[in-house]
Amino acid sequence: MAHKMTDEEWRAFVSHGTRTGKLSTVRADGRPHVAPIWFLLDGDDLVFNTGKDTVKGRNLTRDGRVALCVDDDRPPYAYVVLQGRARISEDLDDVRLWAGRIGGRYMGEERAEEFAARNGVPGELLVRVRIEKVLAEASVSD
Repeated sequence: MAHKMTDEEWRAFVSHGTRTGKLSTVRADGRPHVAPIWFLLDGDDLVFNTGKDTVKGRNLTRDGRVALCVDDDRPPYAYVVLQGRARISEDLDDVRLWAGRIGGRYMGEERAEEFAARNGVPGELLVRVRIEKVLAEASVSD
């Protein structure tokens, strides 16, 4: 039977392995834009990097509202949707630090510095989303 995840459960779920998130932002004309991202949790914040001139970078700079869906597409299925507002930073020390941490999660710690150098450059943004709402269910098909 489907059940709502506890705070501890959803945090463990979204932090497990290399699950990507599907980030939804708001285009200038109000249409949604969805893109896959690499991310980390930092306390009550969702943290990720993106290019300043990408669709999501432009959307976030203009309108910080976001939703992120992380799911397990194998039975018995589970998902977490996080909603909040983005805060943008171009501080290169922070961008580089988090680019390395995120790269380490998804590509292995031995490649963290490579991703810090590649993504910790001018034109890249550090995005922090304060999580305001969580929808999280496990065992959806049971």
